[in-house]
Amino acid sequence: MTNTPHTETFPESEKKYVLSVDQGTTSTRAMVFDHAGDIVASGQREHQQIFPRAGWVEHDPMEILRNTREVIGLALADADVNRHSLAAAGITNQRETTVVWDKNTGTPVYNAIVWQDTRTQRICDELARGGHDARYKERTGLPLATYFAGPKIRWILDHVEGARKRAEAGDLLFGTTDSWLIWHLTGGVHVTDVTNASRTLLMNIDTLDWNEELAAQMGVPLSMLPEIRSSSEIYGYGQRDSLLIDTPISGILGDQQAASFGQACFTPGQGKNTYGTGNFMLMNTGENIVSSDNGLLTTVAYQLGKQKPVYALEGSIAVTGSLVQWLRDSLQLISSAPEVEAKAKRVEDNGGVYIVPAFSGLFAPHWRPDARGVIAGLTRFATQDHICRAALEAVAYQSAEVVEAMTADSSDDLTELKVDGGMVVNETLMQFQADVLGVDVVRPAVIETTALGAAYAAGLAVNFWQSVDEVSANWVEDRRWQPRIDQSERARLLRRWKKAVTRTFNWLDEDDD
Repeated sequence: MTNTPHTETFPESEKKYVLSVDQGTTSTRAMVFDHAGDIVASGQREHQQIFPRAGWVEHDPMEILRNTREVIGLALADADVNRHSLAAAGITNQRETTVVWDKNTGTPVYNAIVWQDTRTQRICDELARGGHDARYKERTGLPLATYFAGPKIRWILDHVEGARKRAEAGDLLFGTTDSWLIWHLTGGVHVTDVTNASRTLLMNIDTLDWNEELAAQMGVPLSMLPEIRSSSEIYGYGQRDSLLIDTPISGILGDQQAASFGQACFTPGQGKNTYGTGNFMLMNTGENIVSSDNGLLTTVAYQLGKQKPVYALEGSIAVTGSLVQWLRDSLQLISSAPEVEAKAKRVEDNGGVYIVPAFSGLFAPHWRPDARGVIAGLTRFATQDHICRAALEAVAYQSAEVVEAMTADSSDDLTELKVDGGMVVNETLMQFQADVLGVDVVRPAVIETTALGAAYAAGLAVNFWQSVDEVSANWVEDRRWQPRIDQSERARLLRRWKKAVTRTFNWLDEDDD
């Protein structure tokens, strides 16, 4: 399949929009944005969550690909435009979720292993026993953990019959879902960007290339790995049988970096918190690579073309929005996600109930794979409403712990917190977040900053936007929440939360699978 654009041209005045594909943990969306950064149209489809065993989480890559093609069509139809109106397209994605596919057929050899999946703990333990844990942190900015893509590749090669032999023969490719989609949309371009590559445990954080030694230790052939490119450049063009035919695909950002970009966090010290399936807080550290002593990750925030990369500290929380889904789908305490706020507002406080949702262990700042979820402080006084309130508060408490770690690493106090993601429409949660942080919480007018960030990266590559200054000028505040409790009450709440967190530790034994 060719990836050369047609010679046919259209007036630049027709190029009014940028399309963004947001391939997330629970759904895939396509959004059309105008030059002001406003949403013109969108399409969305959920995909199945597959749980083969406790701690295992998978997605069907083919379902994701089908949904992606469909939502692009839905968004274009909703906007009443076609690809001639698009200056570019960008992709943002669930970062560590791992796909391995046959380059000859384009079919996956196994389901995508999702970032939340914990099956690779024994692989991580094995590498740590070999004394490599410090080496991974030094070279990649990441701890050895099941969260990241490298151990997931290793698991697939070790457990899918014939996979390792095919990989070593050069027939298998790896990618996070950005690479998977771009390979199909462009007819075979195998790339990723620096933000996604920085989540594999295989990329040198300083030189932005694959580390051959770590790949060999992980058991991953280099031939599987995509080419690492910047976050904003033309990677290829939509192929002829695509709704994006000849449209430059020119932006890739991992979802949390995309949200930070969409929030215009371009200055060192600026940060954001995204409330989605999990919570992810990033703080821009500029061109400086800051190593965390407090359980945070060092990651690439973005790189624009040939410019120097910009780095960030990140606090990753595994379970926040998915805790509300658990209340709905597993416990059936609510029938829809918005109902959790209605129930939480019926009570004045949590009634002494704390939920620590360590369903996949605890991520930042604890990194305790042995932890499992608890509901603490139950009495006969507790009701469904208290449990719903405790679930919302758990989201805010986990974020407060990340802010505490970020402040310790950066020596700078947080002055306000920019927020985005689906849960920021929950005003009870946003008020409680301001209360336990002791700073203002600020929501932008466009809360779909993940898709917006990818659109900005794509548009900058083709001069639809001329500079990040234009992007910053588009950012508009919508709502601000200020703290309503004093420091003594804040300290009491956080003390009780931290006591509940310790109850999750050491739950798994050595012989647990």
